[in-house]
Amino acid sequence: MTGFVRVRFAPAPSGHLHVGSVRTALFNWLHARGNDGVFVFRIEDTDADRATDESMNAMLDAMEWLGLDWDEGVRVGGPYGPYRQSERHDLHRAVARRLQAADCLYTDDRTAEELNAWRQERRSAGGAPAIKRSSTPSPTDDRPHTLRLALPEEGAVTLTDLVRGEIIWDWALEADPVVVRSDGSATYPLANTVDDIAQGITLVCRGEDLLSVTPRQLHLYDLLLADGLIDDALEECGLPARDPSWTRPSAFAHLSIIVGMDRKKLSKRHGSVAIQQLASEGYLPEPLLNYISLLGWGSPDGRERLELDEIVELFSFENVGKAPAAFDIDKLTAFNGERIRELPVDELADRLVPFLDGTYGEAFVASPPTDGEQAMIAGLVPIIQERMQRLDEVQGFAPAFFADEVRWDDESVTKVLAKEGAREVLEAAEEALGDCEWTIEGIEATLRGIAESLDRGFGKVAQPIRVAVTGSSVSPPLFESLALLDRDKVVARVRDGIARAA
Repeated sequence: MTGFVRVRFAPAPSGHLHVGSVRTALFNWLHARGNDGVFVFRIEDTDADRATDESMNAMLDAMEWLGLDWDEGVRVGGPYGPYRQSERHDLHRAVARRLQAADCLYTDDRTAEELNAWRQERRSAGGAPAIKRSSTPSPTDDRPHTLRLALPEEGAVTLTDLVRGEIIWDWALEADPVVVRSDGSATYPLANTVDDIAQGITLVCRGEDLLSVTPRQLHLYDLLLADGLIDDALEECGLPARDPSWTRPSAFAHLSIIVGMDRKKLSKRHGSVAIQQLASEGYLPEPLLNYISLLGWGSPDGRERLELDEIVELFSFENVGKAPAAFDIDKLTAFNGERIRELPVDELADRLVPFLDGTYGEAFVASPPTDGEQAMIAGLVPIIQERMQRLDEVQGFAPAFFADEVRWDDESVTKVLAKEGAREVLEAAEEALGDCEWTIEGIEATLRGIAESLDRGFGKVAQPIRVAVTGSSVSPPLFESLALLDRDKVVARVRDGIARAA
């Protein structure tokens, strides 16, 4: 593709930002960044019954967390705002008024029940149930009504989609869409089309669920640009004029749906699909974006582990497939674990703080952490980093290092401390750990000495001590864990373990 590039991500703020929406945002962002273009973030909140400020702000926060910055839009502004559709109602009404005056819109006052009955009648008669001006009765004066766009009743329209290839729509089968609700507000086909032209969007990349809207918008492009209709409406509303070089979006890319590993449409039943939830579960934005980029796209050289700047360089819609893309949480988790293990210790320590200070889950440290707590986090990282797949897993290790008292795992107590000989091991450990050299090497030598003196395998010595000190039979490496803790705390915990041991 040549020429200037302006793309947009335009979600409706009626819920969380999900994996599918982020894939759409990411592909738009990659196209803009790879072509020195402009990425616009517009909020399409014309449906007042569903749109909320809470959802909008959550979406904006999620995009910022992901690192997908935008050049124009909500929170950052820009020359072609406002970027929230609820603040562009006057423009949509001005356009609709001009379209109606040009006889491009017509009134329909039928209720939903009446329309359903009409469709059933048409089907029974063997006709196409597509609503057309020619089959719409004249409205009465005293009933609420909508405005429909009058589409052609014969012929066809063709589009070459960057992902799906050539698509042909038969106008006779396309229903005239409602473009103005009975309350006077614009619906998606009109508002979206008006704003795309007014803001100079050159490529529309979105999900295939919106493919059916496309022929209506192609027809609207012609109407809005004819005789300067949209330009007159912009001037009337005091909004920025379009750049003279702008015409209409010159390309479309409709992305396939995302499915779960069961090949059914991705939903909550597949686990976490909302970005905020994935963040709270300890997924890093870098591997998350890397993985999402592979949902329908593939690097020309076949590599999967890619940095974002590499994806920008390699991305092209030519390599986006039209088959449904399968979201594999296990593969994402593997990506995440690899990236965690590659992080510098100090960086991983910083990224763990939200999972320890109460931002996500229970608070184990202050916010911000004290110097002592920060030192403990830094000491903990080297002994758990290789064991982690997700950042939230630190919460399983945290009690042993940050809680004042041991949180006992009943199963570990039963299987380890209740076994014969556990008390003998802990009594020996209480005495030996009280005056050994408090280093990893010193602790290891001491514990191995206990095993030798008791003539037992080291595992039978290590496990009772591990459970007594951490409360669980599963913990980071024992010697390093003990060395990280204060000697007096370790000895006191061993003493408490004795009381529970057989």
